[in-house]
Amino acid sequence: MSTMVDHLIAEILSLNIKLLACHARLVASTDSEALHDLRTTVRRLRSVLRPLRGLPGMEQVEEAAKGVGDLTTPLRDMQVLAAYLREQGMDQAAVKREKHLASACPRVASSAELNRLFGVLDQLPSFLRAQQRHGLLKKLRQRIEKRMDKQWKTLREAMADPAHDRHRLRLLIKRVRYAAEAYPELSHQPQGMQKRLKSAQGALGDWHDHLQWLAQAGQQADLAPCVAGWELGILRAEEKSDKALERLFHACFGDAPAH
Repeated sequence: MSTMVDHLIAEILSLNIKLLACHARLVASTDSEALHDLRTTVRRLRSVLRPLRGLPGMEQVEEAAKGVGDLTTPLRDMQVLAAYLREQGMDQAAVKREKHLASACPRVASSAELNRLFGVLDQLPSFLRAQQRHGLLKKLRQRIEKRMDKQWKTLREAMADPAHDRHRLRLLIKRVRYAAEAYPELSHQPQGMQKRLKSAQGALGDWHDHLQWLAQAGQQADLAPCVAGWELGILRAEEKSDKALERLFHACFGDAPAH
């Protein structure tokens, strides 16, 4: 049990260091991937901490991490869209969004949401040690394994549903994938499963991007030239994501999902 707590705290410290590096990159505006890396690190943190839900004080940490996610989601969506517009030669539309991002992304570094997350993370290791001393982290390994098994079960049921929600599937795959990376010895995954999870996540991400863009096109006139292509693109993305999910389901469970 002590070894499992040591691993947990080491993961938290490592992710906190990565968040601090992302923070520095946002402040300096050194690269366009700083925001994306910040979001990915926060998602990994939430996956590490998810098995601890229900323990005293963990709700505060989860809320702080969620706050950073909620703050940065629209900015990341705009970033992806701006990059697409730039690739398509729609420079005026791209510049408009890039200018907004150039001022908005550095502000994330000084946001109340990110400062709150850093505050709770600074205290978390000593807080967990205190819980360990009081016997609140007994059977931590079993607790984590039970949570991970439940995540796999939920994902299987969602993939087997003929009317599956692609957005929910994307989130479930992320949870399973990042939890397996955080606790590789407890994941019980077949070889090569992480690669399949990443592929399905990517295909669903492409679908999600098209869905977001089409929703924005109804409110932003300069996106009108893209609508026809996006309407075709989302159909292709749906087909591609369904195939990726079928491969994932077969790899996980040996039979094909219902349609």
